[in-house]
Amino acid sequence: MPQAVPKGPAKLVRILPALLEDAQANLSPSMRDLLNELKQEWTDLNEQVEDMDQKIEATVMQSAVCQRLLTIPGVGPITATAVVAAIGNGAAFKKSRSFAAWLGLVPRQYSTGGKTKLLGIGKRGNPYLRRMFILGAQSLMMHMANPNDLPRSG
Repeated sequence: MPQAVPKGPAKLVRILPALLEDAQANLSPSMRDLLNELKQEWTDLNEQVEDMDQKIEATVMQSAVCQRLLTIPGVGPITATAVVAAIGNGAAFKKSRSFAAWLGLVPRQYSTGGKTKLLGIGKRGNPYLRRMFILGAQSLMMHMANPNDLPRSG
């Protein structure tokens, strides 16, 4: 009877060696070879990701602008380097509101007959940076004991 593999990468890593060594698993030799190749490719990709993470960390440590960005709650090394890559030191923006508008994080307006209606956030701007900021904020909210105790930036 075939063995079911639980969902999730951690569970697959834990069960894969036993699955490949188990003679009772009824895997054909070609299937074992394929799984071994995929396991090796996965290991290689994980090593590449770790190398890139170390390079990003080194870049963050060398940049004063990245260091300042890391003081913002919810901003990590990847977001900080992406912001610096996109806007440099931020001198092009006079206010943080200008940066938020450029990023697409301000409400869209619909105005008619002298009445202004603010809608959801606009989707213009840099979608990658916007996604990074939103994911950082979601992560921050998820790990806070009390969501009403938001850290304040100076």
